[in-house]
Amino acid sequence: MNVIVLAAGKGSRMKSDTPKVLHTVAGLPMLGHVLKTAAKAGATRLVVVVGHGAAQVQEFAKGFCAQHGLPDPHFALQDPPQGTGHAVAQALGLLDASMPSLVLYGDVPLIRASSLKALRNCLSGGATLAVLTARLSDPYGYGRILRNPDTQRLVGCCEEKDANDSIRAITEVNSGIVLADTQKLKDWVGRLENKNAQSEYYLTDIYAFAHADGQGIETHECKDSLEILGVNSQSQRADLERHFQHQQATLLMSEGVHLADPHRIDVRGELLCDADVQIDVNCVFIGDVKLGQGVCIGPNCVLENVSIDAGARIEAFSQLSHCRVGPLAVVGPYARIRPGSELAEGSHVGNFTEVKNTRLGKFSKANHLSYLGDAVIGERVNVGAGTITCNYDGAEKHMTVIEDDVFIGSDTQLVAPVTVHKGATLGAGTTLTSDAPEDALTLARTRQTTLTRWKRPRKKAH
Repeated sequence: MNVIVLAAGKGSRMKSDTPKVLHTVAGLPMLGHVLKTAAKAGATRLVVVVGHGAAQVQEFAKGFCAQHGLPDPHFALQDPPQGTGHAVAQALGLLDASMPSLVLYGDVPLIRASSLKALRNCLSGGATLAVLTARLSDPYGYGRILRNPDTQRLVGCCEEKDANDSIRAITEVNSGIVLADTQKLKDWVGRLENKNAQSEYYLTDIYAFAHADGQGIETHECKDSLEILGVNSQSQRADLERHFQHQQATLLMSEGVHLADPHRIDVRGELLCDADVQIDVNCVFIGDVKLGQGVCIGPNCVLENVSIDAGARIEAFSQLSHCRVGPLAVVGPYARIRPGSELAEGSHVGNFTEVKNTRLGKFSKANHLSYLGDAVIGERVNVGAGTITCNYDGAEKHMTVIEDDVFIGSDTQLVAPVTVHKGATLGAGTTLTSDAPEDALTLARTRQTTLTRWKRPRKKAH
């Protein structure tokens, strides 16, 4: 199937230099949503019609398709824009005539693959044109579907600005999404004229051409009208964002996830949850996130591309990125786990502790105000408050190795590369520059001195 994605609009009402289709919904540019859905619906050839910000749109589309294994996109330029029919006309030369052609819109991100597959079913029944429609309680701004009053067959479409009062009373609207026999589409688009209120070439005029030619026309009505909502302003984008997030929340709850407030969650990727997961308010999930059975996520957490195993707890205001948290582990509150980190079973990372590219072993703890970077930490290790792995020498990163059953006193600096051997104890305030032997106490402090005749400086009287 050919898929034409119209992505040439400037979006003046967005008040932004960013091309409209690159504004995000759920953390992904709207064009990305549409390209993914097109692929799920069976697209084998993608043609993206570009205009405003063409270079940016092309760069995104090529990178996105390559990253997600989608067909390589082809591009057609619409300059200047003269309506949807004119946009489709620019793509006709890039289509495979042996396949039908689907027209989508880069600023309609919530369209579902199931609706597009339903259109394909319409065409497989012998029709040469299939049109996606919806019914809106407030159809203002949308083209209205015109039907034969006797047969109820589609005979045309009338845009809002060209409609009279009786047509404006119609609640069935045109989504603009159509699937057509490619040879017929080329013929109909070639006959378009711009004799209308906007002096544009309307793609919807092909409906009347198909009817006049005696071609079979079928329609499929979206059960969820949110699918066809487009974005023309920041306000509309924000409304669409909330619609999308409400859908995600409803789906999660239907699968048994306990959400403290379904209106205060943001899923910007794919969130997979096992049984009895609890998620508090204002949490953001980015990319691919997996939450195991019984996981609890506290309020105001951000999780990006992470896996959290069964029974783990992520306490309030914690941020985790590209890492793994083992079963029954505890993170936070106010902790940051950075890429490359793995927290093993029963481990604890507490308040204001940062972990980067580090493996924290089973039942090991770093509960307060510490930085652990480029480290391998064994089992049952206690990391005291204020401990820092000094992993960077200004040019290269170096590893710190802390073996099992080590106790590290508060305010310790471990200057990598360095190893703390099994069972060792480091006294508080130690700056460790050489390996610490096992089962021994290592101290590195200056001797304490008291000056009995020393006087504290005082401010001079004025």
